[in-house]
Amino acid sequence: MKGGRWILCLITLLAGLSAKSQRIVYSQPDREDSRRLNFEVIGKMNGNFLIYKSIRNKNWISILDNDMKEVAKVDQDYLPDNDRVINVDFFPYGDFAYMIYQYRKKSIVYCAAAKIDPEGKKIGELISLDTTQIGSGDNKIYSVISSEDKSKIMIFKINKKDRRNFMTTTILLDEKLQLIKKSRLAIPMQDRDDDYLSEFQLDNEGDLIFSKFNRVNNENIGEAAFLVKYAQSDTLLVRTLKLDKIFLDEIRIKPDNVNKRFFLTSFYVKQKRGNTDGYYFYIWDKATQQPVIEDTFAFSDALRREARGNSSIKAAFNEYFIRQIVVRRDGGFIIASEAFYTSSRGSSMWNRYNYMYSPYFRSYDYYYYSPYYNNSFWGNRFNDFQNTRYQADNITIQSFDKNGKREWSSVITKEQFDDQSDDLISYQIMNTGGQVHFLFNNLERRVQLLTDFSVKPDGTLTRNPTLKDLDRGYEFMPKYGKQVSARQMIIPCVYRNYICFAKLEY
Repeated sequence: MKGGRWILCLITLLAGLSAKSQRIVYSQPDREDSRRLNFEVIGKMNGNFLIYKSIRNKNWISILDNDMKEVAKVDQDYLPDNDRVINVDFFPYGDFAYMIYQYRKKSIVYCAAAKIDPEGKKIGELISLDTTQIGSGDNKIYSVISSEDKSKIMIFKINKKDRRNFMTTTILLDEKLQLIKKSRLAIPMQDRDDDYLSEFQLDNEGDLIFSKFNRVNNENIGEAAFLVKYAQSDTLLVRTLKLDKIFLDEIRIKPDNVNKRFFLTSFYVKQKRGNTDGYYFYIWDKATQQPVIEDTFAFSDALRREARGNSSIKAAFNEYFIRQIVVRRDGGFIIASEAFYTSSRGSSMWNRYNYMYSPYFRSYDYYYYSPYYNNSFWGNRFNDFQNTRYQADNITIQSFDKNGKREWSSVITKEQFDDQSDDLISYQIMNTGGQVHFLFNNLERRVQLLTDFSVKPDGTLTRNPTLKDLDRGYEFMPKYGKQVSARQMIIPCVYRNYICFAKLEY
């Protein structure tokens, strides 16, 4: 009897601990925080959460405490009005953050930086970084990226007045925004209509990596090259990819800072507009300046059946996009992909080959151009296309060893859709150390509930109990969420057509 009571007490205790294993706390929406609000979660400093907001020529930083109550609202009055501010990027550190912004005044675009303290106030003077004289049709000029450890920040711009020779300017800075190296170099573009540049990444040593490719008839990639601009070099290292009898889709790149390697991957097909066959891998070793892997991995029929959703087995991966690449300390890597597509009333399903919603493959016709415009997956918050349904379905997670051999695969089954906007669909990941959480909305009994799946290092997939404190009326936008500490994430929400923010804490 005593043993039975002891077991009952233990179960009760464990249940209590489980109930407290995570919690969600919401901020109160401000009357200015309409759904048209521009925002970015900056990060966590001195125990508070900083969120940048802008709307109708106003720019401010909201300071939220650990209970998500606003303790300060700090105007950033040094910024020009929103008609002139083109873009802002934030780079948070332990006790401050840099805001690098660009704005236009007459025919000149200025790139400048402000240092922000934990109270949302500007520290010291504004820092001028670069200026560019532009034509009447230009807008966003500069792209800003940082290394994984934030020790390096790069600002770059690409002048494509000569469509066969893109002039690129790179400005490499350290964590104090001191200049390390400024370079100006030419990128030859053989075909002025079908040649493109892809995702740009910066490693911890300040080396810039990206790819150049030719899209055959604006469809699959038939020719591609891997490019490196080493930190102290004024030239480009160019290596042509061996695409024998295959065509690539969107090219994704990830630096492996631990093993001093660069990882490049893409879906591939064996024929133009064919069904997606698998992954293409290219891994470059910095020490030897040679590729250590250039190979393909074909998807099995078993994986196709599990991942296909409403598609046929052969077409299982035709609507998938690579969303995350995680490189491991042992040289292995994990790839997460998601099915995403749209449909419109009275027309056929969206054709992925126009890359209308891809963040990398858009065509730019003005004098200068930037490969990126924002940090969202699809950058479609305000498009509001009529009669368009956005759909985001299954997620596949696959792990490979350092030689490109598959170790395991998992599939998270979901079916999401929304009309006019893709704000509430797709997912975000949160790494809590021992496992990675995949967070997304799931429709249950006509209510969108934030759902949590977790994957362990061995590939074990677990659907966790429904998250606590899911108040009715709050609609999460998980894809805009940002992990701000080891076990905390800030996720934007919509509440009665206002934007607010939720703290998810494990």
